[in-house]
Amino acid sequence: MNTTVTINRLGHQGDGIADGPVYVPRTLPGEVISGTIAGTKMEDFRIVTPSDDRVSPPCRHYKACGGCQLQHASDGFVAKWKLQIVQSALKNVGLEPDFRPILTSPARSRRRATVAARRTKKGAMVGFHGRASGVITEITDCQLLDPAIMAGLSVAETLAIKGASRKAALAVTISVCAEGLDVSVTDGKALDGPLQQVLAQVTQAHGVARLSWDGETIAMSAPPTQAFGAARVVPPPGAFLQATSEGEAALVAAVCEIANGAGQVADLFAGCGTFSLPLAQAAEVLAVEEDAQMMQALDQGWRGATGLKLVTVAARDLFRRPLLPDELARFGAVVLDPPRAGAAAQVAELAKAQVARIAYVSCNPITFARDARDLVDAGYKIDWVQVVDQFRWSAHTELVASFTHNSAPEK
Repeated sequence: MNTTVTINRLGHQGDGIADGPVYVPRTLPGEVISGTIAGTKMEDFRIVTPSDDRVSPPCRHYKACGGCQLQHASDGFVAKWKLQIVQSALKNVGLEPDFRPILTSPARSRRRATVAARRTKKGAMVGFHGRASGVITEITDCQLLDPAIMAGLSVAETLAIKGASRKAALAVTISVCAEGLDVSVTDGKALDGPLQQVLAQVTQAHGVARLSWDGETIAMSAPPTQAFGAARVVPPPGAFLQATSEGEAALVAAVCEIANGAGQVADLFAGCGTFSLPLAQAAEVLAVEEDAQMMQALDQGWRGATGLKLVTVAARDLFRRPLLPDELARFGAVVLDPPRAGAAAQVAELAKAQVARIAYVSCNPITFARDARDLVDAGYKIDWVQVVDQFRWSAHTELVASFTHNSAPEK
């Protein structure tokens, strides 16, 4: 039975929501939709009245691929919607700070992606899983990925033929580095001598900088480096990397602006040094991250650079062992870049320590709003919030915010 609904708003995952609630993917507020409702979802729907913000998706794979959720919406609509997501999260906890204009990464700029690669009877197929589906959509003309990654999909295809079982797809993470491609594979066959030899041959044949299999480096034609400020870092296999160079540059610029003038800075959840190493051009830095391999990579990158101030690294679980007020007392600024869970334990200690300035980088507006409320309650003010859209056409939103303690002197 067909039902007609009107979309009221978009949810955090980018789906249209009508009264009920009824969730309809790839729709926009104000659109009238007709289709079959199953539970809380509408299936086999058609658009009766389209929104003025509806556009033709630029990617031919959009309907089948699960990699993007918002290609049917105009760039202006998406930018406004992502700002509103962060503004609403903060308003829900009683905060309404100033916002800077959103910064959006261009098309074909994603420099790190994980694709699915499945072995088939005739060879292999490589792509992204469909929406809430185990079906792989092959991507031959992706509008999201850096052209270097698109060229590297043939590597993933070969790896599936050589190292995937018939029962499971490989997860192949491809990152663009200065030396070519850094490829990390999980969910493949158990590594033995013959397979290792074959994988080494694949690395050489495709000109891959490094190939890792379940975290173990199999072959490396050149150490795959990433530039963080004046330093070059070789991240561990599969390590986190900001999605686009443009997005990273925007975040780094904002963080350095916030920390400007601080003689000593603590970079918490530091990763491989995205912020630590640029900050070290002007300040001494303590970098803290749970992953010891990331800390080692950061340290080696710092030692190989010139002109940087002292960078000290510490491998520490900040969820269980946050830095305490006496440890924070010497820092003029703190950088927080936690995972999606936020940094509640560390924020509690920062609230006690009253560090003058905090640069908070977040990938989750909800947990950011929670932590922001705690900081404001402890005497901080939010100077501004900058939304950075590295994940173009997705529902994902990132931001950086500047916090200053009320007792801190004016800059």
